[in-house]
Amino acid sequence: MTVHMTVHNKTAPAGLSAFSACAKAGPIRLAYFVHDLGDPAVARRLAMLRPYLASAIIIGFHRAATPPALVEGWPVLALGRTKDGKLRQRAVAVVQNLFLLPQLRRHLAGTDVIMARQLEMLTLATAARRIHAKSAALVYECLDIHRMMLGTGAASAALRFAEGRLLHAAELLVVSSPAFVEEYFTPRHNFLPPVCLIENKVLQEEIIHGTSAPLPPGPPWRIGWYGVLRCRRSLQLLIALSNALPGQIIVELRGRPARAAIPDFDTLVAAAPHVIFHGAYDRQRDLADMYRSIHFTWAIDFYEAGQNSAWLLPNRLYEGGAYGAVPLAMAGVETGRWLARENAGILFGDSLAEELLAFFSNLSPRAYAATRENLQSIPATHWIDDGTDTQRLLAALTMPQT
Repeated sequence: MTVHMTVHNKTAPAGLSAFSACAKAGPIRLAYFVHDLGDPAVARRLAMLRPYLASAIIIGFHRAATPPALVEGWPVLALGRTKDGKLRQRAVAVVQNLFLLPQLRRHLAGTDVIMARQLEMLTLATAARRIHAKSAALVYECLDIHRMMLGTGAASAALRFAEGRLLHAAELLVVSSPAFVEEYFTPRHNFLPPVCLIENKVLQEEIIHGTSAPLPPGPPWRIGWYGVLRCRRSLQLLIALSNALPGQIIVELRGRPARAAIPDFDTLVAAAPHVIFHGAYDRQRDLADMYRSIHFTWAIDFYEAGQNSAWLLPNRLYEGGAYGAVPLAMAGVETGRWLARENAGILFGDSLAEELLAFFSNLSPRAYAATRENLQSIPATHWIDDGTDTQRLLAALTMPQT
């Protein structure tokens, strides 16, 4: 487990002092502002914090036709439906809800911590705290850097300016990859609150210890691409590889296709005889079987190449490692650097299509076994949060400031 902490000069606000006292004295009363009530990562964060929560209210937008009534057993306040990739519509929804903030009074009464996931929700959360919960600590949870934040136009500049103002109001910035701070936040903002790195590890309670026989070495070699499937280039590469080596490569897809990014997802998969889409999955029920049924995890992403895709550390990196599925990654991005430090996984260069074909054309069962054995020698806590991450997150929130 690695948690980086950066403390910047800042007078400790009332919110942090109130939270520090609360965290030391007892369970936390949380208001969690989220951009998608149905995002599995929201449920995972709540599961991570569950032992320390006295109460929670989940406030946010939803992508599904009907919002959930509960998330991890906590009540939900739905603000309306938004659509993936429709930034203008989401911005309008945020502005509309700014006028409805007075109605949140009873939901925020007595709140110790207000946590906001992504910038649009930080806007609402900051205003809500100012009106209803001045003593609550404000936490900004940023797990992706949208391409709009990196543009050179007036809209992107305005978003960064707004983010900078909102960062001044926050007591903590939580990120899932150090590259988000190194490549985005530090170069573009002259002030940051304390920063806490909490990687996207598998929670201990999600681990299922099975007794099933290990997957025999290939061929056929099974590659799993799981989670939110939004990288069209990845899909095309996997289809091309499986077609180039018929019978030697089987590609398993599971999760939620981002059809705004890959509108012809179903057509492409239907035309690929060695690519199988199994639909959505339940993390707590299916995760172990999914990764135990494959040899390799696809941990490559080009959706926002050179930007967010180069900086993130995806869930599937840790999930595959926890269950012994060897990660396939690019050498020049943060995922590749993470694996290089661990001396694990298979790393590729810029000529990816050719390198994939060469690697799998020459892969022997003995070479695969050695690679998998090396992966399994890595300490389990590098893949799995045994509770230490949560404790360090709480320590970050209660750390005195200078």
